[in-house]
Amino acid sequence: MKRPGRDKIHPMSQYEQYLSPFSWRYGSSEMRRIWSEANKRLTWRRVWVALARVQSGFGLVTADQLAELERNQDNLDIERALHIEAEIHHDLMAELKTFAEQCPLGGGILHLGATSMDVEDNAEAIRLRQSLSLLQIRLREILDIFAGRIEQYAATPIMAFTHLQPAEPSTLGYRLAFYAQDLLEDYHALSGLTVRGKGFKGAVGTGAAYADLIGLEHMADFEAQLSHQLGLPFFPVTSQTYPRRQDFTILNHLSSIAVPLYKLAFDLRLLQSPSLGEWSEPFGERQVGSSAMPFKRNPIQSEKIDSLARALCVAPQVAWQNASHSLLERTLDDSANRRTLLPEAFLAVDELLVTARRILSGMKVSDTAIQRNLANYAPFACTERVMMAAVKAGADRQVAHERLREHALTAWAEIQAGRPNPLVAALAGDAYFLGFLSAGQIQALSTVEDYVGIAPHSARALAAAIRETIKT
Repeated sequence: MKRPGRDKIHPMSQYEQYLSPFSWRYGSSEMRRIWSEANKRLTWRRVWVALARVQSGFGLVTADQLAELERNQDNLDIERALHIEAEIHHDLMAELKTFAEQCPLGGGILHLGATSMDVEDNAEAIRLRQSLSLLQIRLREILDIFAGRIEQYAATPIMAFTHLQPAEPSTLGYRLAFYAQDLLEDYHALSGLTVRGKGFKGAVGTGAAYADLIGLEHMADFEAQLSHQLGLPFFPVTSQTYPRRQDFTILNHLSSIAVPLYKLAFDLRLLQSPSLGEWSEPFGERQVGSSAMPFKRNPIQSEKIDSLARALCVAPQVAWQNASHSLLERTLDDSANRRTLLPEAFLAVDELLVTARRILSGMKVSDTAIQRNLANYAPFACTERVMMAAVKAGADRQVAHERLREHALTAWAEIQAGRPNPLVAALAGDAYFLGFLSAGQIQALSTVEDYVGIAPHSARALAAAIRETIKT
């Protein structure tokens, strides 16, 4: 009797069954290939052949048997394996039987001394490393674009906001550097991350079956050779599986990457709203913004980033439970969720990085909107400067503060009525302040370019640090 869902799907009927959006909509083809069924089974076979190769050095596998296994290592027959699995209900054993059928001479020694997780967990670790390597490439790409944008706008004044209210001037490059700084930290964290496999330690991690085959005194050398064959370090102590805490650590790293990308996308959504209008994500010539409102230019790419990131941020919680609930030497209650948890987490962050790169590359910056917002709100930032300068010249701080407050309230009312901000002109004409400062001094104190502090220098310094990091 076949297992439900194992029937062969005719190509024309595939759309009549559920398809995960990660199968085609989200994530790159490169990341989907890493987590494909074919790559999983090829990696299993690679582990089996590595085991046979090392065992041949201990006299357990003949040269002819090994040669046959190596010849058939990439000879996948997934349909045959699924047919066997429908009968035996064990996916790895089904692949093992399929591989063994293809190797009449060497098939009988495959998996000698091993338990399923000796193969699955080492193969999983290899795919985790492949995925992390691809994400490092993605991060280098987006950091390179960030560096260029930061340099381009390092000294471009903008109005900065706190509590979603106009605050003081900053620069566009400095704002971009805020996101890039976090991603640079994520890049360093990913670069320093070590992924380890289970090694070959058998059913409960003691390696007893292998010790019976080759002798206890050879176990360290046995695993060292396998580590070299697979290019994979092993945990020195395991249960039936590698510690599931590793998954938790990795997914925390992926979730961390999503943080600055989520903020970038959310900020862009705010800044694309017509009331601010400073940024907008790229919009295709034939792109449709709304089925009902033809004029709409919705920030759908940024909204997608925030949607996927919101789902990704809960993945570490599941991984935490998998690690902490793995009772004694192992329970199987992590197996089903890990089939989607790991690949979909990687596919999600892959999609986040690819989409953010696309947005940054094509992002439109409206100088007109930036200048409009500066003209409306930047004058308020000069009030503290005027007060400090006037008090330094002999004014009463409390009197100066009250007069500035009154002028500011009047200016706010004018802006709300849709008229230009009159604050600087009002201060330059105030007899009290003119007793301590000239009108020219007051005008100079309201110059935006002179009130962005360290922003241009710090932005350029971060861009330089990014370029130094990603060139290696």
